[in-house]
Amino acid sequence: MSGYFSLSLKEALKAAKEDGATPVLTSVRERTAALNPKLNAFLRFDAQRSACEEGARGGLFGVPLAVKDNICIDGWETTCASKILQGHVPPYDATVVEKIKKAGGVIFAQANMDEFAFGSSSETSAYGPVRNPWDLERVPGGSSGGSAAAVAGDLAFAALGSDTGGSVRQPAAFCGVVGLKPTYGCVSRYGLIAFGSSFDQIGPITKTVEDAAILMNVLAGHDPKDSTSAKVPVPDYTKSLKRDVRGLKIGLPEEFFIEGLDPEIEKSVRAAADIYKKLGAEIRTVSLPHTQYSVAVYYIVAVAEASSNLGRYDGVRFGRRVPGGDLRDLYFQTRSEGFGAEAKRRILLGTFVLSAGYYDAYYRQGQKVRTLIRADFQKAFNEVDLILGPTTPTAAFKIGEKLTDPLAMYLSDIFTIPANLAGVPAISVPCGFTAGNLPIGLQLMGRPFEESALLQAAYALEQELQIYKKKPRL
Repeated sequence: MSGYFSLSLKEALKAAKEDGATPVLTSVRERTAALNPKLNAFLRFDAQRSACEEGARGGLFGVPLAVKDNICIDGWETTCASKILQGHVPPYDATVVEKIKKAGGVIFAQANMDEFAFGSSSETSAYGPVRNPWDLERVPGGSSGGSAAAVAGDLAFAALGSDTGGSVRQPAAFCGVVGLKPTYGCVSRYGLIAFGSSFDQIGPITKTVEDAAILMNVLAGHDPKDSTSAKVPVPDYTKSLKRDVRGLKIGLPEEFFIEGLDPEIEKSVRAAADIYKKLGAEIRTVSLPHTQYSVAVYYIVAVAEASSNLGRYDGVRFGRRVPGGDLRDLYFQTRSEGFGAEAKRRILLGTFVLSAGYYDAYYRQGQKVRTLIRADFQKAFNEVDLILGPTTPTAAFKIGEKLTDPLAMYLSDIFTIPANLAGVPAISVPCGFTAGNLPIGLQLMGRPFEESALLQAAYALEQELQIYKKKPRL
């Protein structure tokens, strides 16, 4: 097996230009065939696709990439890892897929995930759990766990995920890779199968910060097919990658360093803050006082949107159909067999909070508190340029450990959810390892559409720590 698969995206692009695209793709294809049965990172991959089939020699020429199984690809079955969408083959490409193809990239695989992106561990997939490359007995995080595991395990040079409450950043932290959630509206959501429409955002999962910047140069920009897409200038994100952070004001939110945060993670994150201080940044304590309500607000507003979005899956128009005696029975049988337990739980919760007697008490109140959380960020960004904290409260937990305890699972996203509620960009970058050799992720959050500042700060830390050079043994 040739060693191209271990390269970063930047290095793979150079290799494809110098040696040709075919050997680069062949290397990843062989790696995937050998290791995917162990990781279950991909639901489908095209072992025959030509490296040059996707067209022009653009900025991603010849490099194979993976996308999460909730991003539509023309002619590929796309199921959101759910039985209810078995046989669903989109007749069009998502805008991000179209952009990758136009840039010459090769989409060769669809990554496993939590069903409909409902989860924090990639265990709710109808096609079995994804395993963490650093420890096969542990979860890779979720819901974009397949994307993160594939990048960490060198099954893809980079992958796309979707982030509704942390689903790019949390698995990136668990797998020791980089995960960027852009500002809401920065990257088109056209062709992303919806979970929570006021939260969802597509983002890159990569081996390095520079790789994330390269991919963002392709992904970002206004799309008239997406009504939530913002008309803002798109910079060259790679030009922001400097190690100089002198004068940068970085805030540490006191609400992120709380009881329940693993001491090893706190130590690693505070050590990273000290590195920034040594590099010339100013470290301040800031407050995001409504953080304590984030998980509760998210699991009211997001599940309400999920209930609404998933109402279209009835056995008539999309995917799987289970015959019934009449139309109502068809609905009942199709949804009973098609949706998994977590999907049913969130649909029921969402339907409840939207119901006539509870709408004001739950959904409307949740939206009001969401506004307060957004105001917390606006106030903090009057004092600092970036906010720094842990990505997750713990390192990767064991498969099955939290599956029967939904609340414990939901709390895995306690530090990532606030950025989605506020719509601000956030990135997770590796900052260390536990004593058990599990990756630790640090999260940076920035002002809307200031992804360049996030990438610069993340790059500076990455170059100091050099953690990306360490690989799991598979």
